[in-house]
Parts: sequence; C-alpha cells; structure tokens
Amino acid sequence: MPEDERRAPREAGGEPPEPPKPAKGKKPKSFWKELPLLVGIALILALIIKTFLVQAFSIPSDSMQNTLQKGDRVLVDKLTPWFGSKPERGEVVVFKDPGHWLDGEPTPDPNAVQKVLGWIGLMPSADEKDLIKRVIGVAGDTVECKGTGPLKVNGKALNEPYVYPGNTPCTDDDQGGQFKFTVPQGKIWVMGDHRQNSLDSRYHQNQPGGGAVPVDNVVGRAFVIAWPPTRWATLPVPDTFDQPGISQALSAAPAALGLAGAVPVVLWRRRRAAVSAEAASGARVSG
Repeated sequence: MPEDERRAPREAGGEPPEPPKPAKGKKPKSFWKELPLLVGIALILALIIKTFLVQAFSIPSDSMQNTLQKGDRVLVDKLTPWFGSKPERGEVVVFKDPGHWLDGEPTPDPNAVQKVLGWIGLMPSADEKDLIKRVIGVAGDTVECKGTGPLKVNGKALNEPYVYPGNTPCTDDDQGGQFKFTVPQGKIWVMGDHRQNSLDSRYHQNQPGGGAVPVDNVVGRAFVIAWPPTRWATLPVPDTFDQPGISQALSAAPAALGLAGAVPVVLWRRRRAAVSAEAASGARVSG
C-alpha cells in the first residue's frame, strides 16, 4: 500500500484503530468441582488395573505356611496370562474354585466400604471364591507320593525347602495322601506348602478332573507379599524344579512330534529331487 494511503485516516482527523483487547482467560475450576472427575478417572484406572494387570488377594488360611501367613495380602500378576503364558512348576497361583473345594468354608461378611474397595481392586474381593496353592505338576507330568515322601515329579524326587517345618512332603493316609497321577492337558496339579494342613489336589481326586485344576481357572501368579509391611517379600520360583530329568517327559513329546512331522517332509523332498533328476537326465538324452 502507498505511504500516502496509509496516512490518510490520520490526516483526515480519524483515530487510529485500537489494538484488539486480549480475551479474558477462563477462571480455573475449583478443586471441589474437579474432584468428581478425578475420582472417576481414578476408578476407571483402578478397574483397568484390576481386570488386566494386578489384583490384590487376601490369604484366608494356613495352607501355604510358612511361605504365606493367614491375613497376608499378595499381589497377583494378571497380565501375562493375556499373552498366553501358562502356569509353571513352582509358581504360587491364585485360581477359581474348580468345584466344591470351598464347600463348608465360612463366607466373609464385608461392610459397604470393603465391598466397594474390593470391586475396584483396592482390597481383596469377598465375593470371589478363589484359592492359592503352589503348582507342582503341569500337563504331561506324573506326580507321585508314597509313604511320607519325597514327592516325585516324572520319577525325580523333589527337594522342597518351602514345605512347612516339621511336615513331611507327603501325607501317609488313605484319604488322598498317597497317589500317582498324570496331569491331563490344560490342567495343573497344585499343593499347599503346609502339607499336613492343605486340602489341595490330593484330596479332590474323587471329583471331576481327578484333583487337577483347569488352567482356565487360574487368575494369575502371586509375585509379592504387599501387606503387612513387615511381611513384604517377593515370591520367586524356587530352584526345586530345575534339576535334570524333571522336564524330560515334557520335552520328549514335542521332539517326537517334531520328528514325526519332519519325516514326510524329508521323503517328499527326496522324491521331488529324484523326479527332477530323472527329468534332467531325459532332457540330456533327447538333446
């Protein structure tokens, strides 16, 4: 624009345009108005964590002493099963009642606050019928007890430092303490560390599944004691099941299946190579 035109309004006695006034900022909401939103977000996050990641559980009995004491709160990893992870020997797992394991057990009577906290996962839920035991055998394993022990998996005697002091690895009775059981596919065999005070897989052999727990019933693996603070500790998998021979029964089966599947492929490749060689030979003779 020419300079004389830019000055025209001022020369004509007009006032220069006023600069735009800054917009008034919105008054921040008070904390009390934002509190419901914050609570809602916290509840949603808590529900997501409870459903997919971690959940707290309370130990209801002495069946896992001395690893776990009655009243301990443990945190359970619920994430890895979503990625196809299966329970392994030696893990402490929480699982839903396979059927009638908790018959006759007292039912908790939580107050309203405990019910809400249990629903969002900040406290153990009193409505869920869950148990906690140690995985001893997985699919394909043969678990065996004779006399007072030792407990054997796939014919190998276990050294079990986690068993309650003074207990024998096996219970010498005719109510289920003596057994030899091969774990079916999709199941696990579980036992409590307090062997003389645990109604585990041994004592449910007369029920469907023979005492084995469906893997689908497993909620997750307990990995830490979170409460009380004086009991805080991790729950690592012991070295008990690392000794040679225990996993041979399982590793042999995939190897055999792999070999069986490879034989037809090898034969097909040999036949194809032979046909190709014959065709090439015929072409050279014709030429």
